[in-house]
Amino acid sequence: MLWLSLLTAASALRVVVATPIAKFGDFAVKHAWAESPQGWELHSDAPADHILSLRIGLKQSRIEELKAHLLEVSDPFHSRYGQHLSKEEVEDFVKPRPESVELVESWLIAHGIDPESAITRSPAGDWLNLRVPVSLVEKMLDTKYNVFRHRESENLVVRTMSYSLPRELHDHVQVITPTTMFGGLRGMKKTSFLNPKPAPESLIEGTPFAGQAGQAVPTSCNNAVTTSCLQALYGTTNYVPTATANNSIGIAGYLEEFANAADLQTFLKKFRPAAAGATFPVVEINGGLNTQSDPGVEANLDIQTTVGLTFPTPNTYFSTGGSPPFIADSNTPTDTNEPYDQWVAFILAQTHIPGVISTSYGDDEQTVPLDFAESVCNSFAQVGARGTSLLFSSGDDGVGAGNCLTNDGTNKKLFQPNFPASCPFVTTVGGTTKVNPEVAVSFSGGGFSRVFAQPSYQASAVKTFLTALGKTNAGLFNTTGRAYPDVAAQGNNFQIVVGGSIESVGGTSASCPTVSSVIALLNDFRLSNGKSTLGFLNPLLYANPSALNDITSGSNPGCGTNGFTARAGWDPVTGLGSPNFPKLQTVALAAP
Repeated sequence: MLWLSLLTAASALRVVVATPIAKFGDFAVKHAWAESPQGWELHSDAPADHILSLRIGLKQSRIEELKAHLLEVSDPFHSRYGQHLSKEEVEDFVKPRPESVELVESWLIAHGIDPESAITRSPAGDWLNLRVPVSLVEKMLDTKYNVFRHRESENLVVRTMSYSLPRELHDHVQVITPTTMFGGLRGMKKTSFLNPKPAPESLIEGTPFAGQAGQAVPTSCNNAVTTSCLQALYGTTNYVPTATANNSIGIAGYLEEFANAADLQTFLKKFRPAAAGATFPVVEINGGLNTQSDPGVEANLDIQTTVGLTFPTPNTYFSTGGSPPFIADSNTPTDTNEPYDQWVAFILAQTHIPGVISTSYGDDEQTVPLDFAESVCNSFAQVGARGTSLLFSSGDDGVGAGNCLTNDGTNKKLFQPNFPASCPFVTTVGGTTKVNPEVAVSFSGGGFSRVFAQPSYQASAVKTFLTALGKTNAGLFNTTGRAYPDVAAQGNNFQIVVGGSIESVGGTSASCPTVSSVIALLNDFRLSNGKSTLGFLNPLLYANPSALNDITSGSNPGCGTNGFTARAGWDPVTGLGSPNFPKLQTVALAAP
């Protein structure tokens, strides 16, 4: 049976004496789609008694002040560099204004919802969580919910093509979910893929070999990338972490992907013998899974890469739910949550979080509603302000996959940036391949946001690139948008273990945990020298481009074009280049 037994409206909410609804009758559209997001199609009407786990994000009172603080503590030339905020200090910046809370509560009461008994709140009070039947949400948001089907996976979700709010609430409510956000489920893409066949055993180097950044790396690494290849290529072979009591790295996983502990041991015995026996805790968020059966290629790639490179630094895998069936709640048979939103809310509620977190998932930016994108990106700024580096893969479609037509009804052909890669408060990682020298890998995602403005920390580097580019690809991208990637690393022919067997994997999913691991080692180095974690990385990286290995050849075709071409300095294929750990150590130590 498609729909399981559902709670009734009466059991989901405690009805209270309502303020007249007429007070909130003047609606204005908050967000609307011109057509169903790519990959999704209308299936049926949503049952009126289906229960939605509604999340209301209130406008944060001092979010712009928090962003200014973030840039100050991330600027190596500022006197406040490294002075990260505590959990409580961040929450003070983002708590909503009292008048926002009062007005939204009045609106809820007008619909018979008791704010005291029916709502749970985030620690800062900027998120309200409640369970509401579709019939009532449709009245609250002046909309119609439907069941949509994802063509590829055939999964079903309850969403709406548009939603509205009373005009007097627009200045007080940032976003409401689930509404028009489709891409956070099966539409969300993991940025990895299996190569047709593993590399020949003769090319797989299992025994660690010495190497420093800039020195020759064995030619076998051209076709089979192992932990030893990465250590040699980026200069971490001889570094031994010592601040393991205070330092850690996290890996964010979605789409029912989880890392297999037995496969990790097989991998370590083969490729990092000194780390054999290393384990990692799994934190399950929003119904995330960890059954240890049918291991995920993406998850295994992430955890095997990070443990192999950072041992004995503690690793944590975050398994975040958000793909049907929604096992954690029998009253919600189809998914009603957006994983990025759920994941970052969980992270911000923790007192202690890892110093660096790697995420190898993304969506086409145009499939993400503006209100949702801004809300999530602002949350990432909060994480950065607390001293954690957030890294995201840039995607595996070059400048865009498919026909690259816009979804606003105009069907205009444009390069298609990715989100969260396009958020200005994360560090985005592109891909390279080959050694001696490294070159850009053709699928490396890169480009310019059509949502977020270009931040000051990268303005000079991007201007230099655009000047050299001239009129190439003119009109296909937003020259004033946030440009990405910021850095890059190897992204093809990674040798990992899946189900007990060695597989060859590619994608910027490999690049992201690689760079994240280098950052974790840099955090270890700073902590062991009495300094703070690096936190938000971009201002430091753009101020010190010579601390990375510049990649000057290769391109990222897409959208029926040759895309962009790597060149000296920053470019939207490989960013500033790949890590050079010894040089980055010098930069990290010099920073306050």
